[in-house]
Amino acid sequence: MWQFVKYTLATIVGMFLFLLVSIILLVGIGSAMSSSDSEYELKENSILKLDLNRPMAENASNEDNPFSAFPNPFFSSTEKIGLIQIISALERARVDDKIKGVYLDVSFPIAGYAQLSEIRDALEKFKKSGKFVYAYSNSYSEKAYYLASVSNQLYLNPGGLLDFNGISVQYMFYKKAFDKLEIEPMVFRVGTYKSAVEPFIREDMSPENKEQSLSFIRSINQVVFNKISQSKGISIPRLDRIADSLQAMNPNKAEKLGMLKLSYWDQFESLLKKAVKIGEKDKLTMVKLSDYLHAKNPIPEVEGSKKIAILVAEGEIVGMRGGEGSIGSDDFVKELRKLRDNSSVKAIVLRIDSPGGSSLASDIMWREILLAKKVKPVIASMSNYAASGGYYMAMGADVIVAQPTTITGSIGIFAQWLNLDNFFKNKLGITQDHVSTHEHSHFLNSAGQLTDFEKSIIQNMVNEGYESFTSKAAAGRKMSLGKLKSIAGGRVWTGEQAKKIGLVDELGGLDKAIALAAQKSKLKDGEYKVAVYPKAKSFFDTLLESATSSEAMEMRWAKSNLPWAKSVFELDRLKKREGFLAMMPYMMELE
Repeated sequence: MWQFVKYTLATIVGMFLFLLVSIILLVGIGSAMSSSDSEYELKENSILKLDLNRPMAENASNEDNPFSAFPNPFFSSTEKIGLIQIISALERARVDDKIKGVYLDVSFPIAGYAQLSEIRDALEKFKKSGKFVYAYSNSYSEKAYYLASVSNQLYLNPGGLLDFNGISVQYMFYKKAFDKLEIEPMVFRVGTYKSAVEPFIREDMSPENKEQSLSFIRSINQVVFNKISQSKGISIPRLDRIADSLQAMNPNKAEKLGMLKLSYWDQFESLLKKAVKIGEKDKLTMVKLSDYLHAKNPIPEVEGSKKIAILVAEGEIVGMRGGEGSIGSDDFVKELRKLRDNSSVKAIVLRIDSPGGSSLASDIMWREILLAKKVKPVIASMSNYAASGGYYMAMGADVIVAQPTTITGSIGIFAQWLNLDNFFKNKLGITQDHVSTHEHSHFLNSAGQLTDFEKSIIQNMVNEGYESFTSKAAAGRKMSLGKLKSIAGGRVWTGEQAKKIGLVDELGGLDKAIALAAQKSKLKDGEYKVAVYPKAKSFFDTLLESATSSEAMEMRWAKSNLPWAKSVFELDRLKKREGFLAMMPYMMELE
């Protein structure tokens, strides 16, 4: 089934390649004629506009996508916005005399709570400079309101909507579909909380999964409500009542409750003009993020060559070579070794945003992190996720820093096998046969039934993998194996919970991790630069990669045009993953 879908999409993609290559050539010529590094001329009384209604990555290019206004099914016309770039812009704008304030445009941010917390903290710091932060939107999602509540003034269109009803988590289950298709999933795991396999063997959440899921969303919700309470002056019990009664969905009630103010855009625009002290007939100067990052930096450049390197590890851990939205152990190790051997790099901050993946790849990267910290300090900074394989990486560092809303832990391993014999025979009319030189020569060669002995072999290997994972975690956290196992078992924790049980050292964001890296490498403020690795790909590089990767193009086309394609590709990826899996519930949707 997966191969059929893949080859069908490949045929469609092939028909489009000539046109796409032509576009790439045109873009290349255009890029050669105009340098994206040219300095942007910033005007007086400017307002930094942060449009956060786009997918967020840890590190993204400063360049704009010239095709963003032309939707197409083969490559993404929506460029990602980089968290590191946002934080950098706010730090620069804080001391930039030409920037008078920030206009926060956030309706439906495609980001996690930990990333939004980083931005929120940066906006709090920005406000302390005496400059303003104003937010306006036609509607606010739960996440959007959490971020926007940090503003001095928060406005909503009178006909808009505020989604404020607490946090929920949702999983998708495939067991009934598998039963209908006569596909038999076989799972091998350690830990009752290791729930990543549940979508294939259950129709709903297990009691253990419900317990851990409710625990971590309550923890996140508590952090979110605490910060909203502090910003808006509304008690947490009152916020709870508002959420339970859905009162805030009515804009007029939301205003009366003190959650926001109602305004049309022209009225909000007038407020911005007053804030920057220009006349009603004058035009506002709005500066978008990409332009501002090409303006002259008001912060003097640090003399000398000393660096703290931020190494970004973002996405699912897939083993060997990574791609868009994934971490390849070969790619990661290559970058880490360069930084380890670079004498100008005095410390490394490992920025992790990963739900895990291949246990083999995780172990390879963990080993290299241990070798790197023998040479220089290595600090782990957790973003939205650093769970399972993501935690495997972090546990090798000298210090682990997480946001209170980070999702981490999930220390456990599982394996999964799909028996497709009856599906092929009864649904497709396809049968299989084979001959072998030895009793188990055919073991794991095709998606068929396993004997009890073969199942025991896999389970024993998973058990051994779990023992290795927990032993290394216990050594890294300097705690007994028994204590580590009592908080492992595949259980997911928030950063705040993980700090209390010893899985995390410090609570904070990337700035906290950088400060710790400087402290451990005995660098003072003004003595070092911060450099991000690997370098964010330009739009042209991303487009060229898309054109030469049929798989990436197939995925984008399918997701845009076939509603069921996401599930098919998820199952295909499940089959291709290398080794056993150290992964959290990867189909989780947190809202």
